[in-house]
Amino acid sequence: MSKFVVVVIDSFGVGAMDDVPQVRPEDMGANTCGHILRHFPQLRLPVLEKLGLINALGFTEGVMRPSVNAVYGTAALQHEGGDTFMGHQEILGTRPQAPLRMPFSEVIDEVEQALKADCWQVERIGDELQFLWVNQAVAIGDNLEADLGQVFNISANLNAISFDEVRAIGEIVRHCVQVGRVIAFGGLLESSQQLLDAAEEKQGTYIGINAPRSGVYQQGFQVVHMGFGVNGRVQVPQKLHDAGVKTVLVGKVADIALNPHGISYQNLVDTQQIMDITLEEVQKPGDVFICTNIQETDLAGHAQDVARYAERLEVVDTNLARLMNALQPGDCLVVMADHGNDPTIGHSKHTRENVPLLVWQPGISHSYLGARKTLSDVGATVCEFFAASAPQNGTSFLSLLNTSNTGGNHG
Repeated sequence: MSKFVVVVIDSFGVGAMDDVPQVRPEDMGANTCGHILRHFPQLRLPVLEKLGLINALGFTEGVMRPSVNAVYGTAALQHEGGDTFMGHQEILGTRPQAPLRMPFSEVIDEVEQALKADCWQVERIGDELQFLWVNQAVAIGDNLEADLGQVFNISANLNAISFDEVRAIGEIVRHCVQVGRVIAFGGLLESSQQLLDAAEEKQGTYIGINAPRSGVYQQGFQVVHMGFGVNGRVQVPQKLHDAGVKTVLVGKVADIALNPHGISYQNLVDTQQIMDITLEEVQKPGDVFICTNIQETDLAGHAQDVARYAERLEVVDTNLARLMNALQPGDCLVVMADHGNDPTIGHSKHTRENVPLLVWQPGISHSYLGARKTLSDVGATVCEFFAASAPQNGTSFLSLLNTSNTGGNHG
């Protein structure tokens, strides 16, 4: 029986991609990992250090050092920008396509009509640029933290409206629009006015709520991510299902990835709870692929809170040790990210960065996995590990793992 576990530390990049000067000049110089370690030079993450984080970073910063036994590399983002939704689709084997871009202003009429037809109270807020204000508690507009024009947000005060109602509003919006992602979320706010006070415009085209500034992340945060146009048949969960292997998704990845035949632990944010569930699933019998997302690092990046980011990394590191202790010969662990979110760069959006690719198995010996061209190489490796058909995208690196146990296809 074999386990393959992928832990995605959301937004934990190791340096701006080579194309950043041309495609995202605002991200020039970004290095989420390097700048956090520079900010806290005494920060030690012993498990990530052992796994080769500093090796993947490419230079020494603070007290942490490269590992002589690491199995490591880096992976580039094949999708445009630096998006959590597309990043995870890419990890699971989807070949990224150019994203649809449009401001919310282009669809505000249709969304407003659909909401009113479903008996929601809707008004418009703003002058030339407007967002929708629903039931005096929910704002609908452009996402200002992701790549502009690719994501719409439904931001809510969960003290004034239930999350089930927010999700229902999100489903109406999702039905009306074709951008890659609609995010419905909320937190427990003292007043819905906090949402209105956090309204911002960008580039004279986009208008929405600055989510970190609104306070929605601070207490009782709940979220669901609604994607568009993803073909689950070409992705890892379906390929593994066809081979008789179960997929378990934990955390944000469960909200944004298709997993109809497996188990998905959705609407989870707390890092400790997410890692506890991951460990529990590892300890169950049977072959399984587990993909876990640690979202709180990304939230700290959006809030430009370096201290919070570092503290969440310490929680992850402690729990990786527990996870590794539970893995048996033949099992495999991958620790990676999906993009960057440098809290020191001067803006609150994701940063387009290469990500670390750290691999561990009991008894594994040192190997360099190279600079991989796509996150999909992880999904391709998972499928080969379990002797399943390859996903749509990616090249397996399983042959580069120097261990007597390559797992897969034994029950």
